[in-house]
Amino acid sequence: MLGFGQRGREALSGEAGDPDQTPLDLELPLDLEAILQSVRETAYRWNFGSDRIVWAGNAASVLGLADIAGLERGRAFALLVDPEHAGRRYDAITGGPHVGPETEVKYHIQYRVLPEGRRGRAALWVEDVGVCRIGVDFRPSFAQGTLRVIDDRRAQEERLLYLSSHDELTGQLNRTRLTEELTAFLSDSNRQPRSGALLLAAVNDLTLINETYGFDVGDEVIAIIGRRLGRTLRGKDCIGRFSSNKFGIVLQDCAGESADAVARRLMATVRDSVIDTSVGAVATTVSVGGILLPEQAANGQAAIGRALQALDVARNRASEHFALYEACERRDSERRRTVPIADEIVRALNDRRLMLALQPIVTSKSREPELYECLLRMQRLDGSIMVAGDFIPVAEQFGLIRLVDHRVLELAIELLRSSPDIKLALNVSAATASDGQWLAGLEAFTAKDRALTSRLTVEITETAAISNLEGAIRFVAALKALGCRVALDDFGAGHPSFRSLRRLGVDMVKIDGSFIQNLGHQAEDEMFVRTLIELARNFGITTVGEWVTDEKTARLLENAGIAYMQGYFFGAPELTSAPRAEILPV
Repeated sequence: MLGFGQRGREALSGEAGDPDQTPLDLELPLDLEAILQSVRETAYRWNFGSDRIVWAGNAASVLGLADIAGLERGRAFALLVDPEHAGRRYDAITGGPHVGPETEVKYHIQYRVLPEGRRGRAALWVEDVGVCRIGVDFRPSFAQGTLRVIDDRRAQEERLLYLSSHDELTGQLNRTRLTEELTAFLSDSNRQPRSGALLLAAVNDLTLINETYGFDVGDEVIAIIGRRLGRTLRGKDCIGRFSSNKFGIVLQDCAGESADAVARRLMATVRDSVIDTSVGAVATTVSVGGILLPEQAANGQAAIGRALQALDVARNRASEHFALYEACERRDSERRRTVPIADEIVRALNDRRLMLALQPIVTSKSREPELYECLLRMQRLDGSIMVAGDFIPVAEQFGLIRLVDHRVLELAIELLRSSPDIKLALNVSAATASDGQWLAGLEAFTAKDRALTSRLTVEITETAAISNLEGAIRFVAALKALGCRVALDDFGAGHPSFRSLRRLGVDMVKIDGSFIQNLGHQAEDEMFVRTLIELARNFGITTVGEWVTDEKTARLLENAGIAYMQGYFFGAPELTSAPRAEILPV
């Protein structure tokens, strides 16, 4: 047996009796057995010729055995190794059939040990590290190594492996594994004819549930709905969490009518009974979009994209919340057009090819520029310029608008730094108006320097403000706290209430150009514009008239009391190359 004496153990524990002795006296011999015991590790020597194994004295304790005497032969220990691992263990230790003579094989392997034998229930994961000597006859002659119990580490590794393929909240497949199952089904369908379907089920009103009850309750709802949906499926179907509020279901051997029936069963199992949560009963529904496979999609990416399109249709329906994908040449043609634009936006962001074009906003009295609106342009690889209206809707559709707005903010602040006398107006999207990261970016870029922020007016659209009034109020307040001015763009397009305008607390309103372009031709528009100007004046809010194209329109706006005007009559947008503020032709 391997081991050391009492003095070594005393040295490690600091109990040798000398008051001046340090807790660990390096001059005393090490008690290797005590060290191995502390880390649940033991050691062994194995003679292959006699099949005899000599174990360290702590082997029985480490391996959970009453007595190590029964394991003095290699064959006896092999009977305690899980049969699934026994062959792999022996090959790893001996190097397998292709090892050379008179060599040493270093091995490092993990396997399961069954202390109660192969019929028992106890099991330990061990890590076996050592070296085996191969004789002149190509056979193993001698091995020595250590066995360490790694149950905790193995459990962690298995958990990480589980989480790599499963959603932690629901226990179902995650999006990656669900996509793999979908791809595998389509591959099998290509080899032999099979029918199936992909369904995407989205929980309706999850945002409202989170805001009302909290995200913990929202998670409870997701987990319960996931279990309900799973119970309605057959054993050969698979379900996974596709995104925060969406579940994906791959139905196998399922034709069109059957897919329709499954979808309706999924909706019913959620709709027909309330969900019991920690705060009480919560009622919700799911919408389902689906696509038949493989006839409506040849690959996983196309199947997911078309199922999402069907889900959008289902969610927009007033009563029937289920839709199967239907091919639409116009929609598919539009998507073929927009996908390259989305790719171009990503490349332009990476290549710094987004640019600002400045259009003057003039005072109505002097007709001199007071500030400039930053209009976005994108330079293509061939040098041509794309105006914002041709790519901003695509950026919003593909979820790129926050990245675009962040880059525009960066360009605007660079321009303010390089041109101390200029004032700028900057548009932000509805998504950015509720994005705390954009505000954090504004603070970071300006370092809260009011010499910069006081020269910046941030424009939000009226429709975005009305759709999320409370969020818009907080956004406006945060901007004004930093020293910025705030303008309400497209004023009048959403027919705002007086109360909403007062609560927003904006400094400026820009009257929607669709009312201004017909001034002098339509009496209704002229009356409406005068009403908006008077309304804003009563609240102490500055007004801007957009889309001014001629002198007649300018004079009508002046007579109505407009404060500022903007349009091609006073100057077209001109590109600027920040940070030198050099004006370039469009």
